[in-house]
Amino acid sequence: MVSITAELLSDYRIDITNGTHTWRADEPIDVGGDNTGPNPYDLLLGSLAACTSITLSMYAKRKGIHITSLSVEYSHDKVHADDCEQCDDKHKGMVDRVTSRIFIDGDFDDAVRKRFEYIAQNCPVHKTLANGVVFDEIVFAG
Repeated sequence: MVSITAELLSDYRIDITNGTHTWRADEPIDVGGDNTGPNPYDLLLGSLAACTSITLSMYAKRKGIHITSLSVEYSHDKVHADDCEQCDDKHKGMVDRVTSRIFIDGDFDDAVRKRFEYIAQNCPVHKTLANGVVFDEIVFAG
């Protein structure tokens, strides 16, 4: 099981650790932060982009497909469910929408490019976000 710890340093500045690596989150100055790190949504999209990139790279390596460049761009916004083409009947009100753009070049054809699209949608973080998350109860320790 993965365990992450976040510690409040000041206002909204947070140090995050997994026990091996430490990184920082913060909020922009215009909302009261010090802008010393990415905000939580940036970190979430960064995790998704990293997972997608790693998954595509692993797939290409395993299949012997030479890629010359790979970059992934994700953006996040909130839209009303009525304006969301991908939303189904269970979505109501405002929904989170993530848009992806994947740039991948190499010596491969359109069939391989289509397969890359499928593989990108099956990276573990993408699947977690798409399938939803179950949260255990919150326990406050003193």
